[in-house]
Amino acid sequence: MQQNRVFVLGHDGQPLDLCHPARARQLLRRGRAAVFRHHPFTIILKDRTSENSVTHPHRLTIDPGAKTTGIALVRETDARVVWAAEIHHRGDTIRRALATRSALRRGRRYRRTRYRKPRFLNRRPAPCVVCGHNARHGHLTCRVHARQRPDTPAPPRRLPPSLQSRVQNVLTWARRLVRWVPVTALSVEVVRFDPQALQNPEICGIEYQHGELFGYEIREYLLEKFGRTCVYCRGRSGDPVLEVEHVVPKSRGGTDRVSNLVIACRTCNQAKGNRTAEEFGHPEVQAQAGQPLRDAAVVNSTRWALYQRLGSLGLPIEVGTGGQTKYNRACQGYPKAHWIDAACVGASGATVRLDPAMQTLAIRATGHGRRQRCGTDRYGFPVRHVPRRKRFLGFATGDLVRAHVPSGKHAGQHTGRITIRHRPSFRLNGVDVHPRHLRVLQRADGYDYTYAAAPPQS
Repeated sequence: MQQNRVFVLGHDGQPLDLCHPARARQLLRRGRAAVFRHHPFTIILKDRTSENSVTHPHRLTIDPGAKTTGIALVRETDARVVWAAEIHHRGDTIRRALATRSALRRGRRYRRTRYRKPRFLNRRPAPCVVCGHNARHGHLTCRVHARQRPDTPAPPRRLPPSLQSRVQNVLTWARRLVRWVPVTALSVEVVRFDPQALQNPEICGIEYQHGELFGYEIREYLLEKFGRTCVYCRGRSGDPVLEVEHVVPKSRGGTDRVSNLVIACRTCNQAKGNRTAEEFGHPEVQAQAGQPLRDAAVVNSTRWALYQRLGSLGLPIEVGTGGQTKYNRACQGYPKAHWIDAACVGASGATVRLDPAMQTLAIRATGHGRRQRCGTDRYGFPVRHVPRRKRFLGFATGDLVRAHVPSGKHAGQHTGRITIRHRPSFRLNGVDVHPRHLRVLQRADGYDYTYAAAPPQS
């Protein structure tokens, strides 16, 4: 199995060519280099600078995804992949956290307590550049002057936090790799998914232009589709009230797509609760629900935002399509993997050389903690408070440390990430360790690192 190469920095901090792990161990053992970073493993030389070294150009290739983004470093001289990783995003976690916070705040505002009443327009919006009144959120003008200034530059596109997190993760790692590797060019896949074709691959002609709800309102369409009868009990409950119901509840990740909506009587709707149709005992209704298109919508929304932000690196960018990436990978006989797709992006990926069993770095975005200082119960009432400081005795949760426990049940050497408490007893690999036995190897940077297993051979 081929291993990822080791990043090398010169004594002046400039990037040099990557080296083999055996060569890195030799340099460290002889005292010619020191460990600069553990994940990804980077060494800095003590006796060589970039001026008296020969470097080769590298290309950074990116395959953006909704949940996982593949990145690879390809050496331009021989088109060989020397390093690869996969970034696992946390967009769904952010979305659920925002929904929970919104529900708690809504409950506090409308609860009959002594809290202050909800106020309208208390966000302090920016002034309009024309009249000085409140501008629209994310815009330079108010609604009155929105169309009266065509020469006004359009504001930068605003993405919701869950999508902005995905874009920022890729941009962060692109900037890091440019600092650690002599990267001279970028390749990024800009793919566009067609929701109509994903839902019905055989759709064509005027039917494609009309869509599923052409000439209907949603409720009228559902009533006609299901014969004005509850899909669960078929009218046996005798309840005359029919409601629009989600096959997969929104609290379980369901969407408002028509394929996820059915007609149900109020009795069955309340009895179903927060369960899916299959859990409610109706797998035939669950089979009617179409495949969620959330991942396709995420990629469509972030593709050009990522491309524009990568332009800030000042490197030439090669753009490839999803079909071109798949064609390059199939022609070379490589299996399906995110980092392999990244290596095959664009015209430069047509003749790339890689080892499918290469050991890649799995990067999981974890964030930098929460700003919430007050923990609440299920009803929104405060039950605990977290100290405002995120560091204690020089340590923070997520730091990669090495512990030398001199005695006791867990005596020995332990390496891992710690969880701090605001008392001299930290948690490391399920063991309580005193801070005086710890040594920091790498500060927490918002990511967790593991080595992914090799994909199955095709």
